[in-house]
Amino acid sequence: MRWLQLMSLLVANAVIAAVCAAPVESWVAAPGKAVRVVSITTVDSRTRDLVIDSPSVGTVTTRLLVPVGFDTAPHRRWPVLYLLHGANDPDTYRCWTRSTDVAAVAAGLPLLVVMPEGGTQGYYSNWSNYGRGGPPAWETFHLVELLDTLHRDWRASDQRAVAGLSMGGLGAMLYAAHRPHLFRAAASFSGILDTANWQPPPQVWGDRSRHADIWRQHNPLDRAADLRGVSLFVAYGNGNSGPLDAGGTPAEEVRQTEQQLAPGNAAFVHRLRDLGIPATVDAYGPGTHSWPYWQRELHRALPAITDALQS
Repeated sequence: MRWLQLMSLLVANAVIAAVCAAPVESWVAAPGKAVRVVSITTVDSRTRDLVIDSPSVGTVTTRLLVPVGFDTAPHRRWPVLYLLHGANDPDTYRCWTRSTDVAAVAAGLPLLVVMPEGGTQGYYSNWSNYGRGGPPAWETFHLVELLDTLHRDWRASDQRAVAGLSMGGLGAMLYAAHRPHLFRAAASFSGILDTANWQPPPQVWGDRSRHADIWRQHNPLDRAADLRGVSLFVAYGNGNSGPLDAGGTPAEEVRQTEQQLAPGNAAFVHRLRDLGIPATVDAYGPGTHSWPYWQRELHRALPAITDALQS
């Protein structure tokens, strides 16, 4: 009897110790769960919407623009251009085709244009969640899961470029800095290129003081040296009313946002120059945080992007 009581006590203590020592569960690292394409919608002759079940971010949609001739060249692989959206835009993956002529301008280019969901305030990051990790992990989704899906199912090649506006400009430079072997070119339009005066939700990178290392890892200004060898394009305005602000005085929000971002863009460009890293810079002066400027800058950036992809 005493032997049975002793064994029961040991088992109970072992169970308690195991529970106490168990690591915090990470939703991102769900064992055995693979990325799955749930559905594909043909929007028009060249536009496809992929609903993807991701272990890193849940169920999200990515819009693809396939190149002309995609269906008639079943064995050809195509260079990839990621176009990243900004913050607080409810259309996320649809906004580039909603607000620019990207479909028309890309029609003559041998590019697979990829416009993924990135969360309205996802900051193109694997969130720290105060050190616990877990969902969402946007960088893992975009640069591992989605990349593998594109390569496997959509004949994507290993020639890649990334571009984005505002929060997407942050993402473009971070992705190219974190994984320069993946991208030949990166472009930012009115991007968040210095986070010194920027504050995302605290669960993204944590407290600025206590988690300074995470903030540095996600600040393009601090990661500038890692962009050596990548073809870079940086464009931004000063927030004043410019030639593409039609209809009188622009809204105060689009003026103030561009004014807030301009010094960080200038500091990022200065850092690149100090490091001897070449970049094409369009500091175009008057112009607000709005789509007409981002469409124009996409046109200006595309020649350098396509040149880098063909090199």
